[in-house]
Amino acid sequence: MPALLPVILTASHLVMAAQDVPRLNVEPSCRAAATDSRGHPGDRTAAACLQDERQARGKLQKEWTTYSGADHARCLRLSNQGGTPSYVELLTCLQIAKESRQLPGEDRLNGFDGR
Repeated sequence: MPALLPVILTASHLVMAAQDVPRLNVEPSCRAAATDSRGHPGDRTAAACLQDERQARGKLQKEWTTYSGADHARCLRLSNQGGTPSYVELLTCLQIAKESRQLPGEDRLNGFDGR
């Protein structure tokens, strides 16, 4: 039994790690959001964007385990496509995926993976 203890502790650590919200580098997208297409200051500041991203990450930390592993993988993949990742986009994707399961069968996002 003592020989199994490291295996059990390692396995439980891996499960806990899989339940953690991933670290995303949102600074590039917030810098981009603060400028218009010509590089001039936009309507939104990078600081406001970063605040929204921090709030979304905080909400994800509280709710992460309420979403399925399949939704985690799908939404992480989608939030990384076409630019820099965003906690706001990740949270929105997870919420939509979860809520879509409450729709009648023919209206659900069955198997939707953004391809």
